[in-house]
Amino acid sequence: MNQTSFYKKDLITMLNADEEDQIILFKKSKEITDSLIGNKVHLRGLIEYSNVCIKDCLYCGIQKSNKNTQRYTLSDEEVIQCALYALEHNYGSIAIQSGERTDPLFISKITHLLKGIKKLSNGKLGITLSLGEQTLETYKEWFDAGAHRYLLRIETSNRALYSKIHPNNDLHNFDKRLEALQNIRKAGFQLGTGVMIGLPHQTIGNLADDLLFLKALDVDMVGMGPYIEHFETPLFEARHLLKTPQERLDLTFKMIASLRIIMKDINIVAATALQAIDKIGREKAIRYGANILMPNITPGNFRNNYKLYQDKPCTDENANDCNTCIDARMSMIGSKIGYNEWGDSKHFTNLKV
Repeated sequence: MNQTSFYKKDLITMLNADEEDQIILFKKSKEITDSLIGNKVHLRGLIEYSNVCIKDCLYCGIQKSNKNTQRYTLSDEEVIQCALYALEHNYGSIAIQSGERTDPLFISKITHLLKGIKKLSNGKLGITLSLGEQTLETYKEWFDAGAHRYLLRIETSNRALYSKIHPNNDLHNFDKRLEALQNIRKAGFQLGTGVMIGLPHQTIGNLADDLLFLKALDVDMVGMGPYIEHFETPLFEARHLLKTPQERLDLTFKMIASLRIIMKDINIVAATALQAIDKIGREKAIRYGANILMPNITPGNFRNNYKLYQDKPCTDENANDCNTCIDARMSMIGSKIGYNEWGDSKHFTNLKV
């Protein structure tokens, strides 16, 4: 476990770790986290801006073809109020997430909001975006407007599996996804991506390749979590191929620990989906190598409509409910919150030195 180079066979061994070997794996990942990242968790106040989407990803509850989803887009004032909440509660950063759109109105709206948030916080709030595939010009526009981190999940690095979880058309093109990731970096952003764990048709070898993909792409941050099916999506028909929720959860923990071992100084998110399976799933992820939490600060009346998967947690809460339990949850596992800090990826900042 002290080796510095890892091959696919090594990663498969780590992902197949039994209960006894998991203890060694998790201990090593925690040691690396504490020594290089520190025993500190940074917050991204999550704003689920809109569930309007032009795409039809087969796994996603807000896909365009889901006619049962009540569509919404937050007003400018609602977004600003969310940002003010994050600022007043010392979060340090926010993350704006949305269904994918590429129309000029959407692009200009985001630019306007970014400038407004930077102005109201006097540049104090860090901003992560997760708004899908855009042109290089749009990425540059948003970077210049004040965002500095961007998350675009590849979902799987395996081309064949990618085609099984997306429609076969130009709007869901694997190569365009790869190109978008490169353009995010060209625009100046800290680059983030991630994968789903436990997909139908997915193998342990696929997941090992995903880890190698993240390493080769030299990402700065990763958001990955267990695949949780949604009954109103086409992929729900393949649910008989799934591992149990607990098996997907355990595999996610091993993915997080393995990623921390091979990419020691990146940011790793403790995904909300973990909490859909285990009430303390995010806390466990932090013990195993994650260092970013994304408390939901979206107005409570919209949360149930941004349901990417079933059993999404905290849809019946508001920002204050989430905020109240953060310190208690982190104290429970012996971690501290990095209040009033951007918590940028040390991998990114180290490269800039």
